[in-house]
Amino acid sequence: MDCFVAQPVIGPRFARTRWLLAMTDKGGSMIDHVSVGVADLDRAARFYEAALAALGLSRLVTRPGTVGFGKTYPEFWINLRKDMRNVPHESGTHICVRARTTAEIDAFHAAALDNGGISDGPPGLRPHDRVKYYAAFVLDPDGNRIEAVTFPQS
Repeated sequence: MDCFVAQPVIGPRFARTRWLLAMTDKGGSMIDHVSVGVADLDRAARFYEAALAALGLSRLVTRPGTVGFGKTYPEFWINLRKDMRNVPHESGTHICVRARTTAEIDAFHAAALDNGGISDGPPGLRPHDRVKYYAAFVLDPDGNRIEAVTFPQS
């Protein structure tokens, strides 16, 4: 996901966070990680393992009630919320994950649908005023809206 957050912390055990602060000061990203609530952790873990694998992310952390995905650091978390209702589509919230290629986005979309997701926008080019990008949108089994995006050069 290539994202970082700036959090004011002190002490030697927070060296990584100080590095992240430096990255942010130098124009790097400001988000460290994101999490979404899910009603069924096992079902959601299966969904995200398949969909995120298409983008090069894997399950890195498993704890009671939470699973973290990423490349080398858990950047995307799912957290069990047993009494959670599906996220209403009109909430307007979505999480966007960067892909390297359009093929990765196609694979993300297909894997999501094969594992209980619903298409909320098929893979395709989305030309806009400022930028042209290729993306796909899916709803996970709990209604969380997830997008995968890349910015083709041609």
